[in-house]
Amino acid sequence: MTNRFIRLFHHLENGTAYVALLLLALLPFLETIARQIFHSGIRNSTVYLQHLVLVATFIAGSITAREDKHLSLSFKIPFPHPWDQIVKGLVASLSSLICWAFAWSSLSFSLNGFGADQKIGFLPLRLISLVMFAGYAMMALRFHSRLVQKKSRWGMALAGFLAGSFIAFDAISQVAQFLLTRTPAWIQTIQQVSLGSLAHIATPLIFMLVAAAFLGSPIFVVLGGIGFLLFARQGLPLEVIPNQAYTQLTGFAMPAIPLFTIAGFILSESKAGERLVRLFQALFSWFPGGTAVVAIMVCTFFTTFTGASGVTILALGGLLSFVMLNSGYGKPFSLGLLTASGSIGLLFPPSLPVIIYGVTAQISIKEMFKGGVLPGIFLVLAMTGAGIIYSLKRKIPRQSFRFKEALVSLKEAFWEILIPVIVIVGFFGGFTNLVESGAIAIIYALVVEVVIKRDLKIRDLPRVLFKGIPIIGGVLTILALASGLSYYIIDAEIPVKLAHWVQATIHSKYVFLLLLNLALLVVGCFMDIFSAILVVVPLIIPLGNLFHIHPIHLGIIFLANMELGYLTPPVGLNLYLASYRFEEPIHRVYRDVFLFLMIQLFAVLMITYLPFLSTAFVK
Repeated sequence: MTNRFIRLFHHLENGTAYVALLLLALLPFLETIARQIFHSGIRNSTVYLQHLVLVATFIAGSITAREDKHLSLSFKIPFPHPWDQIVKGLVASLSSLICWAFAWSSLSFSLNGFGADQKIGFLPLRLISLVMFAGYAMMALRFHSRLVQKKSRWGMALAGFLAGSFIAFDAISQVAQFLLTRTPAWIQTIQQVSLGSLAHIATPLIFMLVAAAFLGSPIFVVLGGIGFLLFARQGLPLEVIPNQAYTQLTGFAMPAIPLFTIAGFILSESKAGERLVRLFQALFSWFPGGTAVVAIMVCTFFTTFTGASGVTILALGGLLSFVMLNSGYGKPFSLGLLTASGSIGLLFPPSLPVIIYGVTAQISIKEMFKGGVLPGIFLVLAMTGAGIIYSLKRKIPRQSFRFKEALVSLKEAFWEILIPVIVIVGFFGGFTNLVESGAIAIIYALVVEVVIKRDLKIRDLPRVLFKGIPIIGGVLTILALASGLSYYIIDAEIPVKLAHWVQATIHSKYVFLLLLNLALLVVGCFMDIFSAILVVVPLIIPLGNLFHIHPIHLGIIFLANMELGYLTPPVGLNLYLASYRFEEPIHRVYRDVFLFLMIQLFAVLMITYLPFLSTAFVK
């Protein structure tokens, strides 16, 4: 009976996520149609859309926790049995504890942050915002369920001790404050004791969270927990964390993230990859290194839309590896090229990291996309150059150009090739905004793959959406909680203090840029690109201003270094995904990717020291 109820709840949870994501696509699509035909949009559509993102984030985050797919460091410190079970139990208990802290502070924020008269349509805004409490609570329960499954007495004891220290007291006091017009003295005492206890243990808990990051704790727990504890240590209102999460997720550009992610998964789950490989083979395989160019182009295309290089490696790695090996390329070269090519599409529109950087740095996303064109092309050309040299050196046979084959393959892949054209023309031509472009990309991809190509059926749509949910839930949950830590960094004037120190210590712009590259490589190695944007960008913007670096150039430097971080040993994410996908030991992946790591490092240095690459098309 219990298992039946759990399965029913899972189906309900999945169905709610599917509905929210489909509405995210449908609403801006209808808005675009209404504006073009009736010259007026849907009333309050932007507000509906922004809060749909809020709902989708916490449902997707809950499902991602259920599937144990929240983003964490790819490198975890191994422990022998039975210590591994004890460590996993402690990590799960700490993750559950921190999520309960997020849940109770979110409850307080919902109850106290919105008036009873604030509504979206007929729904009270206070009620909608309670999805934050529900989402964090479900994540906490799911971390706790893993703790129970592992039967870690140490973990359960730690969770009980720490939870009893402050979370229960704080929850009681916050809810009571809302329910009572005058807070009794005993409630005030409980609140002071709970907050005081939390302030005293905040510092050791921060060190525990940093250690937990290397033991497998989700990144959103680590970053959000550190921000939460820093505010607690200063005796500041803990509702700042959910308030920042709410502000971040209801930002204007946020719906573009799930929209383009789903569009990318629709393409990757169809046979679009096979058609594009055939097209690029027909167009490029006649000259040296043509097959390598095919692999690079296909990887660039898919990474641009999914916003996650790992998806490209996992979805297309097998097909592209088969094509390269059959064309005469050695296995080490093929593995290294495909691993390195998984991230080079992140500078082209409609790349999600570019969107998030623009939102965080408060600069034009359109100008950021313009700034990424030449650096992105330079990275692609650097990689294709390696393929051409390898092909000439190994005398890999080429195919003669066949016009008929090129025409047939173009006809087959024509509808998929139009997708970036539609997005770019619509967005840069001023016909659609970024969110509407994402919605159109989804609807168009569905029509192509379901109606025209018939690779997918309507009944396959839940499966496709389910595959995209861990990316959506993982990324948006990180963005929601990392924004709280970012707020603390700015509020504590850390960027200003850092700028003063750099100004007194470093006097050369070029030395600063070199040190910035080194620092960002380390960051990219240990931190995913999405959380790095929210945590690190507020620190480097004042430094860029100090040395008169163009904001767009600084953004492209940052993103290019983050791309390179995916390949940097020992913990670059793409290295581990390639090891998993190609079934190769990690040390062999390190060896095979080294050449391409050096090539991309050279390209990043050129992008850093040749600013016109980033600013040539920028106003």
